[in-house]
This record gives sequence, structure tokens and C-alpha cells, in this order.
Amino acid sequence: MTLRGTVARLQGAAVPTFLAATAATLAWLVAAHLIGHPDPVFAPSAALIVLSESGGRRLRQSAELVLGVAAGVLVAELVVQALGTGVLSLFVVLVLTVGPMLAVGAGSTLVVQAALSALYLVVVAAPEGRLIPFRFADALIGGVIAILASQVAVARKPLAPLVAQARQTYTDLADLLDALREAIARCDEQAADAALDRAHRLHICVERLDAAALAAGETLRLRIRRRRRLQQVRNVQATIHQLDHVVDNVWVLARHAVTLTRLHTNTPDELDPALRALTDAVRCAGACLATDLAGGGDPSRHAGHADANALEAVRVAAKLLDSASPAPVTMIVGQIRTTAVDLLRGVDQESDVLGRVDAAIGWQS
Repeated sequence: MTLRGTVARLQGAAVPTFLAATAATLAWLVAAHLIGHPDPVFAPSAALIVLSESGGRRLRQSAELVLGVAAGVLVAELVVQALGTGVLSLFVVLVLTVGPMLAVGAGSTLVVQAALSALYLVVVAAPEGRLIPFRFADALIGGVIAILASQVAVARKPLAPLVAQARQTYTDLADLLDALREAIARCDEQAADAALDRAHRLHICVERLDAAALAAGETLRLRIRRRRRLQQVRNVQATIHQLDHVVDNVWVLARHAVTLTRLHTNTPDELDPALRALTDAVRCAGACLATDLAGGGDPSRHAGHADANALEAVRVAAKLLDSASPAPVTMIVGQIRTTAVDLLRGVDQESDVLGRVDAAIGWQS
């Protein structure tokens, strides 16, 4: 990793680090001075767990997360009160804590952290005497403060996480197309296989973008002055639907690229500029979406570049249909066309994209 990359990562981590430290400290102070718990270790612990897991989640899901952490702590305390400490208590607490969380699809980080909190309560800080649910209250306090801190973080720029995720998603997609183009140009089967593996993971990026759009929409609904921007979020959700199709198309394209490199046939010269133009179209589509959300630019200019590049990719690729190209090349041309259609439908949801793409490839109705 370069020094510049390290510095960029540190700058990106500065705000989340400050937010986590502030929320954990505030949770400790509230638990210690508001309810008078002398050792409120579960308050900052719950705040850190919720902050680490609530990114991109909607408020309802974050609230469920808080209740899940607090309930895990309460279950552990009740079991210890009933059975005392020991192996049996340890087993029962883990079953009652981990089981329900796995059943509702909790993330691995949440499951592990909740289990560790329960283990700490059973093994290290077992309650003595009658039940006083300090720790349950601590977990609720920490979780609520974490939710409030996460909302304060996006108060000024509620769409900032969505913009960042959109840029990342389109960048990952364009980088993958670049990797496929280079693998085909070098007839490198190993590189094509690696690109195909990356294509499998692109759906995760789209899912994260969808989660960020849902979270942004819910945040905007809580702010009267920003409700006019809800239409932008709805447009993003329509774009995400098309982007999911684009990812499917690129995955199929990657499979044909693997076949082409495995055959070690001569790659037609037109394929490289066609894929390069398609990659540029993806980058411009991402810039269009990010500019529309963030402001400070002209999204229509990026949309125009995306349109021109996508149609150029189709026009160049269409020349391969007139020659005796290997079957995988013909398949790749088909995927370039369908990728261009779905990409442009995400950029411009009003125009006759299919007609213009078919005209570019030479198909007339």
C-alpha cells in the first residue's frame, strides 16, 4: 500500500473514529451519572457495537439492533440469577443469545460481540445478590446514543453516505471491466478467472448501495426542509434496479471472456476499444448519479458522455458480427449490447434506449 493510500484511509477513518469515541464516552457518562451505575462497561460497549453494525441500516433496523444487544445482556443476567455461574449457565446463555440472533439474520460482528458481552457477564462480572438490571439499562443507553450519533453525523449532508457508496459501486464495476479488457488483450486466462471471481462479488456492492438509499430516504423523511430531495433517492432506487441487471450482464460477459482466453484464439482488434468505451460509459454514469445527488456540477453533461460512450461501444462491437469471429466473441458482443441498454436505462429513464442501441448495432425494426 502506498503512503498516499494510507493517508487517504486515515483521513476517511477520522470522522468515524471521532464519532465512535464520542458516543462511547458519552454513553459511559450518562450511564454513570444518570442511573448511578459504578461500572457501566456495557454502555460504551453497546454504543460501539451498534455504530459498527448500523451503517447503511434504516432506523427501524438500528432500533432492533439496540434491543437485540440489550436483550442479550438481560438474558445473560437472568440466567446467572437463576442458575448461578458455571458450565451450564455458560451453555444456556450462549444458546439463548446466539440462537435468536442467527435466526433473524444478524451480522457476524453483532453475534460475536453480543456473545462476548454475555460471556463477560457470566464469567467475569457475574451479578451478585438480587437482580438490578443496570447492565440492561446500560446497553439501552449505549445503543440509543449510538443511533443519535449516527443521525447527527449525517445531519448536514444526509446523502453523503449514499453518494460515497454510489461512487464506489460504479468505480468497482468500471475497474472490473478494465481488468476484463486487459485479460482479453493479453489472452490471460488466469486474469480472466480472477475478474470472474470479482464479478461474483459485485452484487454485494449493489446491495450496499440499495441499503444506503433506503437509509438516506428514511433520514430525509425526518427533515421537513429536505423532503424535496426524496425524489432524488427514488430515482436512485430505480437506477439500482437497472444496475443490478448491468452486474448480471457483466458477470456473463466475464464468463465468455474466460472461455475466449482459454481457447487462445486471436482476439479481434475492435473488441478492445468497444470494452474501453463501455468502461468509460460506466464511469460517466456513476459521475452522473453522484453529481445529481451531491450537486456542484452538471449531471446532464455526464449523462450525455455516458450515452455517447455506450452507443460507441455498441457500434464498434457490431463490426465483429460481420466477420467470422469465434463464438465467445459473438457472445461478448451480445453482452456489450445488453449492458449498454441496462446502463442507459439507469441514466435516462425516459427516452427510447432500446431503439437507439439497436440502431447503433444496425438492427432496424
